[in-house]
Amino acid sequence: MRRIENIEVAWIMSEIADLLELKGESIFKIRAYQKAAKVIANLGVDLPVLISEKKLQNVPGIGKAIAGKIEELMATGRINYYENLKAEIPPGLLEIITIPGIGAKMAQKLYHRLGITSIDELEAAVKARKIRELPGMGSKTEMNILRGIEMLRSGVGRTTLGIADAIAGAFTGFLLSLPEVELAGAAGSTRRMKESIGDIDLVVGSGQPDRVIEIFTRRPQVKKVIARGKTKASIVTLMGIRIDLMVVAPDQYWSALHHFTGSKEHNVRIRELAHKKGLKINEYGVFTSDCDVPLPVAGEADIYTHLGLPYIPPELREDLGEIEAAEHGGLPELVEQVDIKGDLHIHSDWSDGVNSIEQIIGKAAEMGYQYAAITDHSKSLAIAKGLSDERLNEQDEYIKSLNRKSENLRILSGIEVDILANGDLDYLDDILAEQDIVVASLHSGFRQDKDKLTGRVISAMKNKHVDIIGHPTGRLLGRRDPYPIDLEAVFEAALKYGTALEINSSPDRLDLNDKYVRQAGGMGVKISINTDAHDIIRMDEIKYGVATARRGWLEKDNVINTMDCGQLLKFLKKKGLTPHP
Repeated sequence: MRRIENIEVAWIMSEIADLLELKGESIFKIRAYQKAAKVIANLGVDLPVLISEKKLQNVPGIGKAIAGKIEELMATGRINYYENLKAEIPPGLLEIITIPGIGAKMAQKLYHRLGITSIDELEAAVKARKIRELPGMGSKTEMNILRGIEMLRSGVGRTTLGIADAIAGAFTGFLLSLPEVELAGAAGSTRRMKESIGDIDLVVGSGQPDRVIEIFTRRPQVKKVIARGKTKASIVTLMGIRIDLMVVAPDQYWSALHHFTGSKEHNVRIRELAHKKGLKINEYGVFTSDCDVPLPVAGEADIYTHLGLPYIPPELREDLGEIEAAEHGGLPELVEQVDIKGDLHIHSDWSDGVNSIEQIIGKAAEMGYQYAAITDHSKSLAIAKGLSDERLNEQDEYIKSLNRKSENLRILSGIEVDILANGDLDYLDDILAEQDIVVASLHSGFRQDKDKLTGRVISAMKNKHVDIIGHPTGRLLGRRDPYPIDLEAVFEAALKYGTALEINSSPDRLDLNDKYVRQAGGMGVKISINTDAHDIIRMDEIKYGVATARRGWLEKDNVINTMDCGQLLKFLKKKGLTPHP
């Protein structure tokens, strides 16, 4: 039986969650499989190793029932529970919920009301104007569904950065394990850390390209070989993700990596600059244009040096002013993950998180943090076990007791407080005043109009106890559009009231996005890069938030959680002392 990779198991867990949602099962059961999928996708050890060491159930987010199913899969190659679920649900419904903007509830309604079980049937129903007849839907819904179908069929927006990064990492790790391979890395939009990925580009430096291509195309994870040549191959994985591989000689690797990283627009500008300097640049190197003499390229920085430019990081290569900035010495010194001193938005098992506060502390210490904020949900969010006034006070006292024992890491007592429909906050000011940090977020009332939603957020920022606005646009990539909100007004208010805005690092959110991050940062708005982690595995997703900040041209000084603990506490206290009109 072939080896089953962690990422494949994660995909199966995710699909079980989708099937359960289509069946209308308990939200807690669905979330258990969703959490397991995310945990498994980010594991640093192979599942068979955990099984052999009898440590699988020790992994946070993997309980006895799910562990049993994973062990069954590893032993037999199948999970009976999963197969039975698939037999109960029309297979086309799973395809339908991959359409951006269509979730399980809508798929259920389409199935029960119109008998729709496939994308083709859905498209026909839209064109026959049947969807608009259903409660809560209309002509705009039909238009959005058609756009979603087009996106799905074109491959646009189908893969989030988190999934693409995990798959690229798994394949790159495998390629680097081959004795024939000297260098390997991800290129394309995955390396530029875009929020959604159409396909994955890999580049390999090897003197035996034919052998590398043969091994690559025979991997068990390959569902279909689209093309195979002497130095290039394209495959589709079992998960439906396309991967393009380019193999070059080791001394051509950095040029190839640069070329295939893109973007296309950036590369065009680079070639124009090279031409003006009497040079020629392609995936095989940098050459003098008169006699094709290769210039030395021992790293990507050499390519830019030959053009008289400083190194331009991959996240900036979008032809959005980075070349002009490089020419005039104006490139930002981008924030790096090592600059992050702590995570200011984490959920524990006091509300809907998986892990204890002690486990969160351990993970934060492992990541080299100086501080970590426990920001569980507030009382109105009952589905997430939001904390009552009494329970919040109890948690505050517990955190104080832990801080008395902790020498190297400060635990900040905090809360993610709901911004209610009328703009009020979920706790009174005297309760919020007791917190080290307050993250205010919208979790309901998304159907309010733009003025009301914007007003709610600005009302929260006026409160002197609110330090950060969490996931400011509320989007969930591929599942929920941003709610209508006037971000320019929000940015102006953030400056006026000294409130930071969050980059939520979850690859399902990345909210604020890179475009708005650059706009806010350019205005002087302070940013907090957080994970909103509900289990400690997801604290590692901070890298996606940092990548989004980098794509938004942010420097270290733009980000509040690059401050040392003492500086941060002074910054937070200053917000509370500043009078606001």
